[in-house]
Parts: sequence; C-alpha cells; structure tokens
Amino acid sequence: MSISHQNPQLQALLRAVSGKLGIPAETLQQELQEGKFDKALTNLKPQEAAAFKQVLADPQKLDRMMNSKQAKALYQKLRG
Repeated sequence: MSISHQNPQLQALLRAVSGKLGIPAETLQQELQEGKFDKALTNLKPQEAAAFKQVLADPQKLDRMMNSKQAKALYQKLRG
C-alpha cells in the first residue's frame, strides 16, 4: 500500500517520523512493510522496539494506536 492510500493521520505521522529520521517517507514505509525496522527503531529501548513491532503487525492495534490521544499529541509535537 502506498503512502497516498493510507489513513491521513498515518500518512502525516509517517511523514513526520521520516523527516526526523532524515529519510523519505516512502523509504521508511517500504522498510517498515518489509520488516526492516533498523532506521525507525534505533533510539528505542529493546522492549519498546518489540512492542512497536507487535503493534505494526496487527492492523487493529495499529489503528487504535494511531487514534489514541498520545499519538495525536506526538503528531502535534513532531509537526511543531
């Protein structure tokens, strides 16, 4: 699925995170879809990285996470 066919919040978060990592959003998306989390997870603790991978693997968990107050606050912080 391309970045343009995703939930608008997910698109925005992907772009914000990719900007902070210094890589194109499409590259980050492709790496995440292929299970290559090295660039995206380099600053996380091992437990946090494992939890994040688990959420990414479950579309329902991912949707709940993206619609959480914390994700929305993070999005605003990253945009700021």
